[in-house]
Amino acid sequence: VEIEPMRTFYDYEAKYGTAGTRYHLPPRLDAADVARVEALGLAAHRALGCRGATRTDVMFGGGQPIVLEVNTLPGMTATSLVPKVAAATGIPFEELVERILDAAAFGPEGQR
Repeated sequence: VEIEPMRTFYDYEAKYGTAGTRYHLPPRLDAADVARVEALGLAAHRALGCRGATRTDVMFGGGQPIVLEVNTLPGMTATSLVPKVAAATGIPFEELVERILDAAAFGPEGQR
């Protein structure tokens, strides 16, 4: 997801208020940059030993993707990014919740 706030910063007002934010799905990046960001996010997730759904925030500096944070408890509200991404890839909210719960109960390989 590419976030384009209509304010100077992506703050509380930009996310929840009337200031507005545009979400670009897919992001306005070339395929090579999308692949780099995806690989970086997955590498950060694995390096931290994360399980289940996480959200890695990345920005570009000097043409390079930079990890800002890995959120191990991403939001699941109507304005949250994980459900937006899931919906954009054809995964309805209910199925997303089921997948997260299954991964927590059975692990990523479906085993207890």
